[in-house]
Amino acid sequence: MTQRTVQPTNRPTNRPTSRPRLPVGVRAIDRLMKSNKAFSIEHMDERALARAQTSVIPDAGPAAVVASLFLGRPRAGVTIATSSFPAAHGEVPLRVYTPDRPAGPRPVVVNFHGGGFALGSARQCDWTCSTIAADLDAVVVSVDYRLAPAHRFPAAVEDCYDALVWAVAHADELGGDPERIGVMGDSAGGNLAAVVAIMAREQGGPLVRHQALIYPATDLTDALRGTESYRANTRGIVLSNADMEIFRGHYLDDADPSDWRHSPLHAPDLSGLPPAVVVVAGLDPLHDAGVAYAEALVAAGGSARVEDFHVMPHGFLSFPYFSRGAKPALVAIVAAQRAALQTI
Repeated sequence: MTQRTVQPTNRPTNRPTSRPRLPVGVRAIDRLMKSNKAFSIEHMDERALARAQTSVIPDAGPAAVVASLFLGRPRAGVTIATSSFPAAHGEVPLRVYTPDRPAGPRPVVVNFHGGGFALGSARQCDWTCSTIAADLDAVVVSVDYRLAPAHRFPAAVEDCYDALVWAVAHADELGGDPERIGVMGDSAGGNLAAVVAIMAREQGGPLVRHQALIYPATDLTDALRGTESYRANTRGIVLSNADMEIFRGHYLDDADPSDWRHSPLHAPDLSGLPPAVVVVAGLDPLHDAGVAYAEALVAAGGSARVEDFHVMPHGFLSFPYFSRGAKPALVAIVAAQRAALQTI
């Protein structure tokens, strides 16, 4: 595994001219995903998608043990509680991660899961969220926003912004500090975290002090197809170009292509946003759009740091026992969060 830390510039990111040999764990993920078409939205009809969206990863029992082998075990010393909050349209489920050790008000990180806006749940982020709760000594609130295609754009955006507002308003009850708020998300969740940070600035909402964007989908316009990383994604490890197109169709349908709330890279003003750490994966069609977003934040006068894992695929933090880059990436995320969310 090759890790590179990049300070963004306005120049294109240098990329390897040939694909390196895949690490053993990544090859295992690749074989697993390709051996079962049920893992790919490309092969899901309407009924299969509905089953995937309503399937629940159990918290206990043999199935939970099996799930933990792939998704990682929650960190010891962190209590995970299920809850919900009243969004504008109705109740939205939450998972709240709180360190067991006593402490004063902690930072609050609001997390949005990945899954192409059509799949996934807060439960799949247990390893990531519980680790951040433990290592950052923070309360992490993870949001089960509404999924497409039953709930198309901007339903997920509305749920996630409402969740941010709710978490800040109830920070005291959560054991958190309403002045030390971060947002975080992976893939589609990275898109939502970036969008929510902009919305908070635009609407005079909560002061977000940090954003952690993990292989974020920052550009859902047709321009994405022109990026080098999108064109080079011939292997389709975890996320293929075909998957991308289906996810985008489910989520956007006939959405206004100029609406930055689905493509934050094209927001007209990226100034005044919180510092960001942007984790990208070299074997990911979204790599270049993630780097471009970090560069755009810097060009607008902000602060952004790119953590570039060249031989990791999209979604690699979801497979911590298979991906050698997962733990180093999480260490980098926590370090960036700590620097931004330390006691003010």
